[in-house]
Amino acid sequence: MTCLPSQTGKKLGLVIDLDTCVGCQACVTACKEWNTGGHMAPLTDIDPYGGNVDGVWFNRVHSYEHTTEMGGRTVNFPRSCLHCETPACVTVCPTGASYKRASDGIVLIDEDKCIGCKLCSWACPYGAREFDTDVGVMKKCTLCVDRIYNDNLAEEDRVPACVAACPTSARHFGDLGDPLSAVSQLVAERGGVDLMPELGYRPTNKYLPPRAHTQRAASVTAPALEPVRAEGGFLGWVDRMLSN
Repeated sequence: MTCLPSQTGKKLGLVIDLDTCVGCQACVTACKEWNTGGHMAPLTDIDPYGGNVDGVWFNRVHSYEHTTEMGGRTVNFPRSCLHCETPACVTVCPTGASYKRASDGIVLIDEDKCIGCKLCSWACPYGAREFDTDVGVMKKCTLCVDRIYNDNLAEEDRVPACVAACPTSARHFGDLGDPLSAVSQLVAERGGVDLMPELGYRPTNKYLPPRAHTQRAASVTAPALEPVRAEGGFLGWVDRMLSN
């Protein structure tokens, strides 16, 4: 069994607002682009234009239709590694390839030690592990560890690529172990929740639930449009021919 640190200096993670996520996939694309040349590079794409498409994606967005008393709504649900406080993916690793950093709580993979046994992917209940069939090792979200500590970037850019790209500010990054941090205060204010807390893995990442709708969708009261009558001349003839 691979051991976990007794405590971590920080608990770096994400806070994802399900109320403002529009499912645009910007976070998915930005994550793929950055990490293709980053810490866990390359992120393999296999037969991208053929019939057997495969590849590695650290971040995926799922969309669900949800019915409430105020009507239906679409909830977009981004999913990636949650960097759990007690991650099963780490404790089942037979080689120590999966590990949790004591300094900031980020869960990473040492590719030199990974044997591709997939035990971590079976142990992870969130489906956050990706097997790269091209190189035979497991890969996962790193919170862009090669970006958030990069002194060559401007300070405002030292956030995960998914956070930097989000056009609706639905993704937030910070130290969730500090109750005074902006992300911790946001979680407290909006009632942020763990994903499947009953499993006991204590995810660091939090989700902000969608706000309740205050009113139903506006009803359409405009009168129906009158049928368009074909004009005379050549254009009228063309319209009549195409309408038959």
